[in-house]
Amino acid sequence: MIRLILGGDKSGKSDFGLQRLYEGNSPSLLLATGQAQDFTFGQQILDHRLARIPEIPVKETGIELPRLLEKSILEYQSILIDSLDFWVFACCDQWQQAQDALLHSLSLVPDDVQVTIVSCEAGLGPIAASSQVRQFIRRLGALNQAVAAVSDEVCLMIAGIPLYVKKA
Repeated sequence: MIRLILGGDKSGKSDFGLQRLYEGNSPSLLLATGQAQDFTFGQQILDHRLARIPEIPVKETGIELPRLLEKSILEYQSILIDSLDFWVFACCDQWQQAQDALLHSLSLVPDDVQVTIVSCEAGLGPIAASSQVRQFIRRLGALNQAVAAVSDEVCLMIAGIPLYVKKA
């Protein structure tokens, strides 16, 4: 089962993803894509670490998300990917190959394995002023649409409340 959780910054999407992970079958795994590039984001990562149950292993993926997902679906029953937007940042130089690899990996998820994917909803903001930001938004939006198409469940987080767009 694949679940996609979308939302804006600080919408509660990561917390909701963790709740789904905790409710899933064991063993569980968190695949983290974000890497601290500044102090503020480093603090946010630390806050997320402190809020998690320490027994659940965390693997930092970098651009290796598809490969690690393929390996993890053979070992774990519940997997949380947090989050696609940071992974898109990491894959700038090899974008099309990376997107194709991730979608292929998702096609391999067995029905009895729960994969929950967190991502920022890119389509609700104003048009970005810079071409780099517009390119990122286009890529993330296209990836979100492709992942939503293969997901069994899609929800949009608004002020900490899930709004189900596609229900399993």
